Amino acid sequence: MTTMQFLAAIVMVAVALLLFFAYRRYLAVNSERRMRAMLVSVGLDPELANSEEIPTIMKEVRDRCRQCSSETVCEHWLDGQVPGDNAFCPNHRVFRILGKYTDETQ
Repeated sequence: MTTMQFLAAIVMVAVALLLFFAYRRYLAVNSERRMRAMLVSVGLDPELANSEEIPTIMKEVRDRCRQCSSETVCEHWLDGQVPGDNAFCPNHRVFRILGKYTDETQ
């Protein structure tokens, strides 16, 4: 293996890693955007995502959102293209409970 081939291999590995981490970041940003939009759509303050009062709950919500397989349905529902409630959302029960909690504290 020549020096040029070795350097080319290192560059290809570096580019592959860069693309992988850039894609993961892209997924996380879109997941966060959908989660905040879902909070708004169900009548909750999107700042709950940064809440110091319920960080454990919001971490679980965020993790579920990042691993969700209903991204397309979610996007369409948030755009008003899918009728009905958000039962497809793995966090819909948590959002309903949070809605009851915030209603009681106001």
